[in-house]
Amino acid sequence: MSGRRTNLALGLLLVLAVLSGLASNTIGVDWPLDLATVHGVVALGILLLGPWKSLVIQRGLRHRRKGNWTSLVLLGFTLTALLSGVVHSTGLTTHIGPLTVMHVHVGAAVIALVMAIQHFLRHPVPPRATDLDRRALLRGTVLISGGAITWLGWQQALVALGWPGANRRFTGSHERGSGDPQALPVTSWFDDRVPSIDEVSWRVDIAGAEMDLRAINRLPHQEFDAVLDCTGGWYSRQTWEGVRLDHLLSAEDWRSFEVRSATGYARRFPMQDVGEVYLVTAVGGELLSHGHGYPVRIVAPGRRGFWWVKWVVSIQPSMRPWWVQSPFPLT
Repeated sequence: MSGRRTNLALGLLLVLAVLSGLASNTIGVDWPLDLATVHGVVALGILLLGPWKSLVIQRGLRHRRKGNWTSLVLLGFTLTALLSGVVHSTGLTTHIGPLTVMHVHVGAAVIALVMAIQHFLRHPVPPRATDLDRRALLRGTVLISGGAITWLGWQQALVALGWPGANRRFTGSHERGSGDPQALPVTSWFDDRVPSIDEVSWRVDIAGAEMDLRAINRLPHQEFDAVLDCTGGWYSRQTWEGVRLDHLLSAEDWRSFEVRSATGYARRFPMQDVGEVYLVTAVGGELLSHGHGYPVRIVAPGRRGFWWVKWVVSIQPSMRPWWVQSPFPLT
């Protein structure tokens, strides 16, 4: 392929990789289209495009253009994102130094994306009508098919080797501590730390009415199983016990409700979820530990872990649409 078409193909694959990665990290229900698989196939397509892109890079280096070093740095972060994704898929290790493998994967991908956008702005490759001729479509089909075949081969290799990655969830996450609350990992979002909460003085404000833990415990509780699927790359199925929010909050005339933590962390839910979200006080027959959200936390079956707000101090209905917030928390 020419340099133009190689760069255009790479740009398209990067866009698909970003979209499929964001979607697979956001969606907690099993869609007919496996988004984590799509993400993996696209990533392998980028790897298969490597030989053509290496020729483009070599030509650029021979011309000694100003800023050529940034192309090499971009290549380094792209390879880091791809290789860390492969390492995560094996399930053999969860950390690279102090960081989780998924942190390395996402971090390298974000940096590579920013650098790629800057690279394309400095060296724009405007598409032409001739770029979509039959030969280009055939090459694109071969590239994606090659990625799919490589993905299937890798999956079969994981099974044959007996590696944990063979049993990944549809989100790409690995099982951790299911049925054992003591083995359930303790995580929080970015700058959150486990707060020190005094049970006696603690209150939760629900639509303007304050309730203490004793009042919460007097409400009708349900036991149910739900999977906590963390964007850190693991999932755990546990038996939870708590109060369904429609017993605490009326959906009438409201569009959303915001759940806020003692740390300031918050997520806004669509009001139609009020009958599917729980205010939980126990897991596995035991009271929540401080690391898992004591005295109460949110459990939202079918949503990824960053929706499961811990150390809840406020649940407020609102006329604001639920989607008027960042797809992922920023702090």
